[in-house]
Amino acid sequence: MFDAHKIRKDFPILEHLVDGKPNIYLDTAASAQKPLSVLNRIEKAYKEQYANVHRGSYWLSEQATESYEKARKIVAQFVNAQNKNEIIFTRSATEGINLVAATYGAQNLKAGDEVLLSVAEHHANLVTWQQWCQKTGASLKYFDINEDGSFNLDEFSQKLSNKTKIVAVTAMSNVLGTIFPIKQICSLAHQVDAKVLVDACQFAVHQKIDVKDMDCDFLAFSGHKVYGPTGIGILYGKYDLLKEIPPYQYGGDMIEHVLYESTTFALPPARFEAGTPAIVQAIGLGAALEYVMQYPFDEIERYEKDLTKYLTDEMLKIQGLKILGTAKEKGGVVSFALDNIHPQDLAFILGKEGVALRTGHFCAEPLVNKLGYTSLSRVSLGIYSIKEDVDIFIKALYKAKEFFV
Repeated sequence: MFDAHKIRKDFPILEHLVDGKPNIYLDTAASAQKPLSVLNRIEKAYKEQYANVHRGSYWLSEQATESYEKARKIVAQFVNAQNKNEIIFTRSATEGINLVAATYGAQNLKAGDEVLLSVAEHHANLVTWQQWCQKTGASLKYFDINEDGSFNLDEFSQKLSNKTKIVAVTAMSNVLGTIFPIKQICSLAHQVDAKVLVDACQFAVHQKIDVKDMDCDFLAFSGHKVYGPTGIGILYGKYDLLKEIPPYQYGGDMIEHVLYESTTFALPPARFEAGTPAIVQAIGLGAALEYVMQYPFDEIERYEKDLTKYLTDEMLKIQGLKILGTAKEKGGVVSFALDNIHPQDLAFILGKEGVALRTGHFCAEPLVNKLGYTSLSRVSLGIYSIKEDVDIFIKALYKAKEFFV
């Protein structure tokens, strides 16, 4: 049974006071906190099982390799991949997106082709395709969203064409919280023979990923946003596609044979994991996903939906507060502006009350500017977030308003 109050006890950092006040962590969209099981697994990997992987025939290396590849199997289960060979370990979702652009994109894009993005993309997606379109001569197109931040099917369908070769889209906006209909997007994109890359960084924290049901071609997310360590991410790719694209980087452990004159490369996923990988980080990610998967995602979704509604309702009671992004299909991310208070000033006051929130453009500067702002405030929820966090946050907002009157 999902119980956020009980779950909260698994996250030791939340027990620490901030300036003598409870730690109200409302910045999960930037980076999630880590449960004790993940911290313990990381410690065990370093203390009891550490060695390089795939290269040693001794006990420690065999143990490390087994744990590393087990983590790959866990990720495959988490996203419902066909098999573990469709899972590539990267440093982050950013690297995963860059990997697709520098391999599939570089190989397949040319002048006259189009790459289609939403206006709500994170810089990791937007800037990457912006730069690769400039390199290949392809055109970068954007489809708009509705005024409430929701997906605009007509706009997407209008911008999608036979020239579209790649659709790169977030599954959940890190600014608006909007959840995009990825299965529908993939279906329409495939009708014009376009490939779909999904940025699932925010989505992976809140809702179940099923790449088979989505029928996406590539999908990336970061470990640190889904209760795992930093320095690790995953890229899922359909195996038939991965086999056809060239390596992203060159070095050890991604080769089949090397001669002085030439090299042949290993099959995926090894082809895309040059050099010593982030061994312990991958093991930690496996532990994080095991932790999350012990709870049915429908229960997580239901709980977070109710808490998001409570949060939103309480925020809207505050005069002068505007929420950006009010789509019906929305996750636990709420960006807002408060009249006559700069987000940085607000964050300072709330920080003194033990409340952690995010300010700025959230690496989505074009979207924030399009909304009419240069900087916003954002609160975001996780499985450890509780109603009491919201109450303290709301109380701190009223206190900030009084301070700046």
